[in-house]
Amino acid sequence: MIVSDTSTDKSLPSNSHHHHNESAHPHHHDEESMRRLVNRLSRIEGHVRGIKTMVQENRPCPEVLVQVAAVRGALDRVARIILDEHLTECIARAAKEGNIDTEIEELKAALDRFLP
Repeated sequence: MIVSDTSTDKSLPSNSHHHHNESAHPHHHDEESMRRLVNRLSRIEGHVRGIKTMVQENRPCPEVLVQVAAVRGALDRVARIILDEHLTECIARAAKEGNIDTEIEELKAALDRFLP
């Protein structure tokens, strides 16, 4: 059972936008790219709600686990897109501005928390 989110509210909670040290180096991401990411996250959000419903309906564990794996894969794809864009946009900008070392240290710190 794959659940898609059909709601029209695509807004994210105010604390979910990403920021490092915005005063040092503001991040300006392409609007189309941001829209695609938000839509992808909205679909994942709907999928998680579907899994919650499956649990509430006492659906078989293997079915639930397959859907959890699907969400995990979808989140990994979102993370990969964010990382790719960060490398192509933010790191490139930092290299031009001369603060590449700071940007790389922040990325390493984020990856330390992200990767097992």
